[in-house]
Amino acid sequence: MFLKDTLLTILSLILIIIGVLIGVAFLTLLERKALGYIQLRKGPNKTGVLGILQPFSDAIKLFTKEQTNPLSSNMAPYYISPIIALFLSLMIWSIVPNQFSFINFSLGMLFFLACTSMGVYTLMTAGWASNSNYALLGSLRAVSQTISYEVSLSLILLFIMMLMSSFNISNLTKNQEMVWFALINLPLALTWFSSSLAETNRTPFDFAEGESELVSGFNVEYSSGGFALIFLAEYASILFMSMLFVTLFLGGVSPIILFPIKVVLISFTFIWARGTLPRLRYDKLMYLSWKSYLPMILNFLLMAIGLVSFSSLH
Repeated sequence: MFLKDTLLTILSLILIIIGVLIGVAFLTLLERKALGYIQLRKGPNKTGVLGILQPFSDAIKLFTKEQTNPLSSNMAPYYISPIIALFLSLMIWSIVPNQFSFINFSLGMLFFLACTSMGVYTLMTAGWASNSNYALLGSLRAVSQTISYEVSLSLILLFIMMLMSSFNISNLTKNQEMVWFALINLPLALTWFSSSLAETNRTPFDFAEGESELVSGFNVEYSSGGFALIFLAEYASILFMSMLFVTLFLGGVSPIILFPIKVVLISFTFIWARGTLPRLRYDKLMYLSWKSYLPMILNFLLMAIGLVSFSSLH
């Protein structure tokens, strides 16, 4: 029986990983098409029907290109960092509540925080091991930005956990059967979304890849497979943050037919922000996190403590 459960769990994880990688492939296609139409051009339309095979041809091109080996870099962390980044981005998907998974985390929210915190080390190591000033500066920016906005994300999760009295992500669907959390906590939902943009280094918070001053940031020395792995990790994180936003604020995984549609719409909003908004100044980014979001979320937490205390008295 134990062997059967283990095999079913492994099969479930493999299916999730394959689904995520295919989703990432078509998310890149959606981004290029959406940005193309936002900028009044077509986007990729040659490979396959309407460019539908473009992500796969890009993957083949990237993995078959020559691998550069910077002579002054620290080789072991330089090669391992992209692999660990992709591994963490895929491993975090095991907490997704769905009807076909054989894994059920009772501490799913804490697992999410642990994985996102570990992701900071891959950014830092990739920038440092490249032995390039541009890469190091990009990684320092990315790390300070990610750590700052992790505080906001953690406190919003703490607010939701206190209201639910549970760490289990599966309970979010049951608690939103009557009304979505986004309707009663709209400021928190918008704060979570903008913090997700900062956490995944997306426009208007893409300071780690500020092309005008940093030339691509921490991944500037990577090419071929290493660059492809970093690229996959970034887009898997975007897809996961979209899924988590839907789970936390838009009714969870029920009904199961609408769940992927909601995830695609939130992912499209990430792309829409990239095609519309200019990059902020770096000090404005830090001001937004520590002077605006943090006080507001702490006020919501005090409200949650009051609600929980009041309900326990009655």
